[in-house]
Amino acid sequence: MGIFGALTTSVTGMRAQSFALENISGNIANAQTTAFKRVDTSFVDLIPDNVPSKQLAGNVVANSRATNDVQGDIQNASVGTFLAINGDGFLVVQKPSNFVDSRPVFDGVELYTRRGDFQTDKDGYLVNGAGYYLMGIPIDPTTGNPIGSAPQLLQFNSGFLPAQVTTQIDYQANLASYPLTPAHDVNVPGSELLDATGYSVDPTTAGAGTVVADDLSVFFDESISGGAITSYNPSGGPVNVQLRWAKTDSTTVGGTDTWNLFYEVDSNATGASVAWQNVGTDYIFDASGQMSPPVTSVTLTGLTVNGSLIGDVQLMHGSGGLTQFADANGSVHVNQLQQDGYAAGFLQSLTVNDKGHVVGTYSNSRTVDLAEITLADFNGPNWLKRIDGGAFMATAESGPATYDASGRIVSSALEGSNTDIADEFTKLIVTQQAYSANTRVITTGNQMVQDLLNMLR
Repeated sequence: MGIFGALTTSVTGMRAQSFALENISGNIANAQTTAFKRVDTSFVDLIPDNVPSKQLAGNVVANSRATNDVQGDIQNASVGTFLAINGDGFLVVQKPSNFVDSRPVFDGVELYTRRGDFQTDKDGYLVNGAGYYLMGIPIDPTTGNPIGSAPQLLQFNSGFLPAQVTTQIDYQANLASYPLTPAHDVNVPGSELLDATGYSVDPTTAGAGTVVADDLSVFFDESISGGAITSYNPSGGPVNVQLRWAKTDSTTVGGTDTWNLFYEVDSNATGASVAWQNVGTDYIFDASGQMSPPVTSVTLTGLTVNGSLIGDVQLMHGSGGLTQFADANGSVHVNQLQQDGYAAGFLQSLTVNDKGHVVGTYSNSRTVDLAEITLADFNGPNWLKRIDGGAFMATAESGPATYDASGRIVSSALEGSNTDIADEFTKLIVTQQAYSANTRVITTGNQMVQDLLNMLR
């Protein structure tokens, strides 16, 4: 049986090397396939049962060895919805079972992939180049909180983002210790101050101070600009909020450094109509240029500008947000001036950021997190079942998916194939030599059988 056993063994060797050649061929063919995971070949010897002194080298069988946990190179891409995974994890996807009226119908089976070349289709789904649809956890665009915890198919229509009324204005600035108002005169102490005697109504009256239209020229001469910001009323209409500072007292005249802040009420006011409103708070500064006592916020009750009602707005200064230091320009240097309102808008484009969030850009220039991309992990990733398009199915050997992968999303990037051409060529040469050697064994065995037959003739 030795000769015939050798022939059988060589056939298994040829079969095993052919199996390895097929894997090498597939790896080379997919050297540029996005996120492709090469398949290596492992050889297992099959030993017939015998006593130790009679044991044989045995036959061989070839098995596939997955490299699903071996990452390919990450390459930059110019598409905002492309993504790669740096580290462990798989994207959760589904593939339509069929299409009805050109719309996908899904069977609910979760699949997994690292192929991240996703782009939006006509229905607002994110679909990769192999036809798999991305899943994740939607985020409430209003609150910014995830909606649920289980991944679901992500669909982004040209959604409408409702307007948000301004409720808070963050305002930080430095006020020049000596304001260079149009009326100031360095030779006249107190000329830089707001002189309440020149007005029809005392503008410095706490909570009730106003400036009427007839007094505007005096007011502008005795105050300096504090900046302006576009805010939004409840319907999303823009409202231009103008701010102005006036110094009402100073240590140079024996008092304390005190400022009042005004906002414009009516830019078209005439006669005795109110044009500017005092916010009703004395901002007092000590010798170190800090507020004493500190004023961290002021409420602008029923803020109305040119007849457009915004409502109650919190003017937030924060701790140390307003200071009084010398300024050569004698003006207000605004460090921060922003608000939380915006007009309504429509979704214009999608991108994926490095936090793994799908971000929508709206026509009102707002960017809003719309969904969180879920990364699945497995105890045995190399036991996943491969299917077309670089996707995988969970198996009993891989274990179920858990959504705690340690990998990190890299935006505007793609993972390349983990095939190493040079390494595959090396394996190709070795495989060819091994296959040829097995054929030589068969040739030799055949000659020995012929010799045996010739002896019997």
